Amino acid sequence: MRYFVALGAREIPVDVTALAGGGWDVRANGERLSVDAVAAGDALSVRVEGRVVDVMLDGPLPQVRFVASGIRGEAVIETERTRSSGTARGMAAKKQGFVLAPMPGRIVRLLVSTGDEVTVGAPLIVIEAMKMENELCAVHAARVGAVLVRAGDTVEGGAKLIALE
Repeated sequence: MRYFVALGAREIPVDVTALAGGGWDVRANGERLSVDAVAAGDALSVRVEGRVVDVMLDGPLPQVRFVASGIRGEAVIETERTRSSGTARGMAAKKQGFVLAPMPGRIVRLLVSTGDEVTVGAPLIVIEAMKMENELCAVHAARVGAVLVRAGDTVEGGAKLIALE
């Protein structure tokens, strides 16, 4: 999957491919990097070329705030698909009535069922991407019209996960 990571005016294309035996093939600007990442509490501990950096992320994709090695900043992270379609913007698409996958990943847990009433901020679903679990929450009060995925499903960024009425 190709990601575009924008830090200020600088944009870096990053290609990430899951390897069959585990791990990742990561290339930034076409240069192969040795990368590994694990969840460490509320942070993500990332080893890049032997250097370990703990990263705290805040906010929904595509625009996130981060703290890494004491440096605070903002980044915009998009995929080719989200960039071209403009559909995976935030936690849920209110005008379309669907909760969308903000990134490609695997559905870990469903926290609601068809017919459930949810309030603003209620957790709906957990999706795992790049070894991090992301809880998607309701951005408005609604009734769950349909759950369109099952635990274990793999989804693309922008995929419809839950229909809200």
